[in-house]
Amino acid sequence: MIPDYQTFMVPLLRAVADGETHRTSELLPRLADEFGLSEEERSTLVPSGRATVLYSRVQWARTYMYQAGLLTSPKRGYIRLSDEGRQVISTNPKRIDLAFLRKYPAFVDFESRTKAPPVPGAIALDGSSGPTIGGTAETPDETLERTWRELRTQVAVEVLEKVRSASPRFFEELVVRLLVAMGYGGSYADAASVVGKSGDEGIDGIIKEDRLGLDALYVQAKRWQSVVGRPVIQAFAGSLEGARARKGVMITTSSFTPDAKSYVNQIEKRIVLIDGPTLAELMIEHCVGIATDRTYVVPRIDLDFFEEG
Repeated sequence: MIPDYQTFMVPLLRAVADGETHRTSELLPRLADEFGLSEEERSTLVPSGRATVLYSRVQWARTYMYQAGLLTSPKRGYIRLSDEGRQVISTNPKRIDLAFLRKYPAFVDFESRTKAPPVPGAIALDGSSGPTIGGTAETPDETLERTWRELRTQVAVEVLEKVRSASPRFFEELVVRLLVAMGYGGSYADAASVVGKSGDEGIDGIIKEDRLGLDALYVQAKRWQSVVGRPVIQAFAGSLEGARARKGVMITTSSFTPDAKSYVNQIEKRIVLIDGPTLAELMIEHCVGIATDRTYVVPRIDLDFFEEG
């Protein structure tokens, strides 16, 4: 398990105890070895995919100790032990965490400047009363991304409930709009003219795979409550043959049986299965039936700006 960022503080301070200037990224293998992290754990990315979890947590450990004055940063991307940090490491501390750093006025000042106004249910900066990942305190980045994903999951559940309770006609229009938003079917008018003729609370049709109509895509969607099994998929594959289509998309508001999922991997035709949760995620991704409530801009310092020639 990858340690939380506070657990990295003592090892990081010890790693620079020689008083030399070290590049933070070059210390990662040493810290990973100290905790016996596997190659998979070392390469695990944060949800945004912009950095590894290891790098993110070590950077937050570095940031907080820098704010407390235990580390200095002589130049971009490098750290060095400060006089205060040398005094701390000489006492051989078993743990350094946010409670420890609050002994330093510089850190208290930093914390007071960055802490948001109290909000019911808010997560404390030290993670003491807030949610955790694998039993360890989250970094601010992890808290932000987890909260965003929880909100997205909640919206996905709500939007799927709306779709399941909608009329057949509304469901037909929804699928057409989603396909067009994803780049299929040409225009809305083009897609709507060939999709939605079955009249059995499902829709089907052949649409353009791209705006130029270079290939065709057979679509079938069912606003069902019951699970879609292999026989339905087999019938759909037969429809592809009859329509001379090589590719198909089966959309349902429910789910597919394991046997149905296995079947599409065994046949020559290319069939993509989209279940209810996936449908909701696609609607969110392509803003179909979804409005933006608020936008938060996450700032980061532009270190290049402060580089002096």
